[in-house]
Amino acid sequence: MLFHSQIFILLFLPLALAAFYGVARRVTVRDWVLIGASLLFYAWWDWRFVPLLVGQVGLTWLLAEAFWASGRRGWLTAGVVLNLASLGLFKYLGFALSIARDATGLALPEAGIVLPIGISFFSFQLISYLIDARRGDAPRYCLRRLALFVMLFPHLIAGPIVRHNEIIPQFDRDPRRDGVAERVARGLFLFVLAFVIKVFVADKLAVHVDAAFARAQTGTLALTVAWAAAVGFALQIYLDFSAYSEMAMGLAMMMGFTFPQNFNRPYRATSLREFWRRWHMSLSRFLRDYLYIPLGGSRQGPLAFAAATMVTMGLCGLWHGAGWTFVAWGLLHGVGLVVVRAWQSAGRTLPDWLGWLLTVLFVVAAFVVFRAPDVATAQNVLSGMAGGGAMTARMVPNFPILIAIAASIALLPRPNFEIAERHLRPDALFAALAALALIAGLLEVGQGQPTSFIYFQF
Repeated sequence: MLFHSQIFILLFLPLALAAFYGVARRVTVRDWVLIGASLLFYAWWDWRFVPLLVGQVGLTWLLAEAFWASGRRGWLTAGVVLNLASLGLFKYLGFALSIARDATGLALPEAGIVLPIGISFFSFQLISYLIDARRGDAPRYCLRRLALFVMLFPHLIAGPIVRHNEIIPQFDRDPRRDGVAERVARGLFLFVLAFVIKVFVADKLAVHVDAAFARAQTGTLALTVAWAAAVGFALQIYLDFSAYSEMAMGLAMMMGFTFPQNFNRPYRATSLREFWRRWHMSLSRFLRDYLYIPLGGSRQGPLAFAAATMVTMGLCGLWHGAGWTFVAWGLLHGVGLVVVRAWQSAGRTLPDWLGWLLTVLFVVAAFVVFRAPDVATAQNVLSGMAGGGAMTARMVPNFPILIAIAASIALLPRPNFEIAERHLRPDALFAALAALALIAGLLEVGQGQPTSFIYFQF
């Protein structure tokens, strides 16, 4: 089920909120209501994968229970292996078989496995709990609480990657405590704002970006089209995923929960290191705490830092997709982070405007590799950006206008969640405008199948 679909907004969400608040005083019941609603939400996409979700959560809990009962950390290691094996089977078996076919020339079969939506997100959340338990940083949870932590529908299928200690303690709060009306209003506003950005900006950009990259599969793009495609996709993926994250934050707020911030105006960053502190922040923290730091981080000298960074970013790319273009994108960022660290360690600086410009150019160019279906297509776009094709070509007039609107939103001085949480004030006219925006968005998505969020494929 899509957040920006009519059935979610007009039927599922009102019923889920009514059921949740109807039993709000009874902690155990409201937990099960949210678990049931979340399973229905997930089953709406494909009910056949519900047993996988339930099975991973259940087996993870049983292995954690074995650890708590015996004190043997091997049970937790087995849980990590179990979740990684599930992720590897469903997401990477096909990629592994293609590598084996290319390397050996054998006629190996296709994997033919459908990727369960959100498997990377719920697998990572289970893994983070197991590793924290192994480190002594996680308490023992009952099955109900662990299941709700993983399955809670606002973050189930596309993040943000919420950790157990960030959300499970909140489950004990009474959602009808003081300020409930304000929380619901602010959460609804944030949801509507992100919904409108997704439907009227990100999805409209996607039409033109997809067309440009399709043209790039047959030859080098013209200079203007190549730059429009590259900048357009960099803005599309940001507005698309940040919109999902903000819609999730808004939904959580309506239920009295607080999710961690996932984006903080990354295109205002003046260095690549700052960009990754602002972009997909929940993933960045996960990779830092569970991969980069255990690999040595920056504590053991520049060579160890470079190795840890390259491994972390290479796996970050692979996490985003089972393909060489994703790996290449991750490694490009790894090289960029190493270069930036070396520059800064040498005590050198750049004017903020130049650091911002170089960072944006690097991120936009790298996103071409991320978006392209293959290396040849990426080369055709990058070659066009470098002037390797014609200088100009016909382009739909509203494409540059959409890019300008998207850039304005991306560079706003305050993020949307901050506006909703801190600066929103009661105003009848403003409420009426928000209602009209919601109606316009609902009419727009009612014209056909809504465009899925980009990160559903991860």
